[in-house]
Amino acid sequence: MKESFVLKNEFAHVSVQIDRSANGDRLLLKDIRTGKVSYFDPLELESLLWATHKDLTILLDPSKTRWIDEADDLE
Repeated sequence: MKESFVLKNEFAHVSVQIDRSANGDRLLLKDIRTGKVSYFDPLELESLLWATHKDLTILLDPSKTRWIDEADDLE
């Protein structure tokens, strides 16, 4: 059984767990509200440590990503 924990505030509600089913360990994040799941490997996580808050600003604007059709992302 995979151990997970939940982080939440007034803006987000996510489940976090370590996924060991791939070639290496990675973090599995799940948006509890939508069910969307993403995996992050150690390199992706380390890149967050080196990013500035200014670099992350676009990710924190839900109008840029949350309400778009994923099919639009493929174009």
